[in-house]
Amino acid sequence: MDPTTLDVIVTVVAALLLAVAVLGTIFPILPGSALTLITVVGWAWILGSGASWTAGIIGAVLALAGMSASLILTGRKMRRERIPNTPVLVGVAGAIVGMFVIPVVGLFLGFAIGLLAAEWYRRRDLRAALRSSVEAMKSMGLGMIIEFVCASLAASVFAIGALVHF
Repeated sequence: MDPTTLDVIVTVVAALLLAVAVLGTIFPILPGSALTLITVVGWAWILGSGASWTAGIIGAVLALAGMSASLILTGRKMRRERIPNTPVLVGVAGAIVGMFVIPVVGLFLGFAIGLLAAEWYRRRDLRAALRSSVEAMKSMGLGMIIEFVCASLAASVFAIGALVHF
């Protein structure tokens, strides 16, 4: 196969994977930042040009920054609100159930209901459970937005790198 044809095929596949990765930061069915990181580094490695490596490294740094910011912000807020991992896991289970019961919005609604129910069970106080659940969802939402922006920027850097490469 001609090297240019291989470069084009790899770039198109990488572009599709990055589109899925960016959506994965909002709809956490796929690990968006991890997929972004693997895609840009893999694309840079296969193409091997200076432009692809520059774009791949910048994209990888952006993906890692988004992933780290999301984890740090969410973790800090969870510790401050004294929310253990169990209510979050119940929320994730609710999100999975909600995703199948109510398409698209069920994911978010199921998470919110599951988190609130677990916090209410744990605290035995609806007002305190509601306050901590809302704070947890706000921090997770902010983390998702930061992760989405960083993955989108990584995809944009990829696009610029692909244009320069070709």
